[in-house]
Amino acid sequence: MSKTHSPISRLQEIRFVLWSILILNLFVALAKLSYGLITGSLGMQADGFHSLFDGVSNVIGLTGLWLASNPPDKDHPYGHKKFEVLAAAGIGGMLLGTCLYLLWKSIHALEQEATPQVTGLSFGVMITTMLINLGVTRWEQRKGKELHSEILIADSYHTASDVLTSFSVLIGLLAIRLGYPIVDPLVAMFVAVVIAWTAIKVLKEVTDSLVDKVRLDPDRVHSVVMEIPGILDCHEIRTRGLSSHVFVDLSIHVQPHISIQLAHQLAHDAEDAMKKHFPNVEDVIVHVEPEGHT
Repeated sequence: MSKTHSPISRLQEIRFVLWSILILNLFVALAKLSYGLITGSLGMQADGFHSLFDGVSNVIGLTGLWLASNPPDKDHPYGHKKFEVLAAAGIGGMLLGTCLYLLWKSIHALEQEATPQVTGLSFGVMITTMLINLGVTRWEQRKGKELHSEILIADSYHTASDVLTSFSVLIGLLAIRLGYPIVDPLVAMFVAVVIAWTAIKVLKEVTDSLVDKVRLDPDRVHSVVMEIPGILDCHEIRTRGLSSHVFVDLSIHVQPHISIQLAHQLAHDAEDAMKKHFPNVEDVIVHVEPEGHT
């Protein structure tokens, strides 16, 4: 069973993860850019800028969380949680931008004839930063699933793309050392395609949230509600929202002769059962109908 978090503790933990990753991304970017400039390696410089893009995505994520944490108000009765989705969309856009950037750098590398200096330290910098990013990716994906955060999951894909980019640069450095510098831009082009695929994956999840895709299995909802004594049927089940912030509408049938007070209690029981069995449910609207009503 997944660990549950209060809305406040969840946001605090997501912020902590993003701030930690931002610091690590800046360290990784500085290492790649600095040594890339020293040796004249365009691949390392490009990878350093890619890591800076990761840092920008962290800033976007923190801004989205700050906006999403505002409570519901008169003009936004459902809250501001979709700002988190918009932030995830920004990260998806950054991934697409990174893809185009890598394609441009690859074409430029094919046209230029300069061969960068490749040393043992070049490999050391790339391998060390790859290990850091690999650890960050796994940690961020685990926390994203635990906290049901679209921002962390989307950002983990971005960080994972940095690992792939670093690997392509590593292969390119090895190819240069062996006398085949053309391999570097070709591998980078392949990685750009992989990054584009991850961007599409992130943007699909964003689209699912914005177009109110079904978030809970109606059959499971039906089973939970029908366990309540006194409820004769459950139908017209609708769910929407974020994966971490689900809104539910459903109708229940009760005996036509029961009091309004009892019908009201059954509606409350259905709401409580939903929130107990589905921790991500934020609100439930129950419509009560007498059995036999058409």
